Amino acid sequence: MSEILLRAQGLGVTYASARGEVKALEGLDAVLHQGEFLSVLGPSGCGKSTLLKIAAGLLNPSAGRITLAGKPISGPRPDVGIVFQQPTLLPWQSTLDNVLLPIRTLRRDRVRGRARALELLQLVGLETFANHYPGELSGGMQQRVGIARGLVHDPTLLLMDEPFAALDAMTREHMMLELQRIWMAAGKSIVFITHSIPEAVFLSDRIVVLSARPGRTIRDLAIDLPRPRTVATMGEARFNAICNDLRSLFTELVHFD
Repeated sequence: MSEILLRAQGLGVTYASARGEVKALEGLDAVLHQGEFLSVLGPSGCGKSTLLKIAAGLLNPSAGRITLAGKPISGPRPDVGIVFQQPTLLPWQSTLDNVLLPIRTLRRDRVRGRARALELLQLVGLETFANHYPGELSGGMQQRVGIARGLVHDPTLLLMDEPFAALDAMTREHMMLELQRIWMAAGKSIVFITHSIPEAVFLSDRIVVLSARPGRTIRDLAIDLPRPRTVATMGEARFNAICNDLRSLFTELVHFD
């Protein structure tokens, strides 16, 4: 097993509200190994996005600690990339300029950044759309631009917050295949937030399941399906057995809640 890149230990987050304090996470433990694809599953409101915000340095935990490459995460870091549920592209900028946004924000070398952006557009299959605007792209294409933007500054860690949730079923399935291909080519470490059990099983090396709020780790499951995975993988007995096991767990969680 490769070395641990991201480690959460006893994470807790408590929000203040008009009705009093609300615990989003409590005593959460999880790790991500170098080069690993980790999905986080859990009921709605269990703190999945809160966990992602902490990993991104956008939110400080109320308890516990989180480290990246052994160093505490205490704020936004240039070695972390983020892909959001909505691609949030700037409509007045071209595909290439949207991908280059982190290069400009972080004041990286423009020439090298442009070369890297063009490489990534080729990787995500959009090299011929570099000068198109977001309004000229489909939803799946826009999300691929978002993935390229998340990778352009060569982050150590890529965080993805339900990036396919707004896509139709066929586009979502295609994007699962595309993301696997991109991840295998780029070799990045990914934390992927999703509500979809088949999506998590198809993409992941490991799945961390969170309890109902306050979220804590209740299952850490290794996915032993061979790669590369294909559409046919989703029809295999082992794939469906893993999905059914997770569905049973969620049925128990909902019943408990």
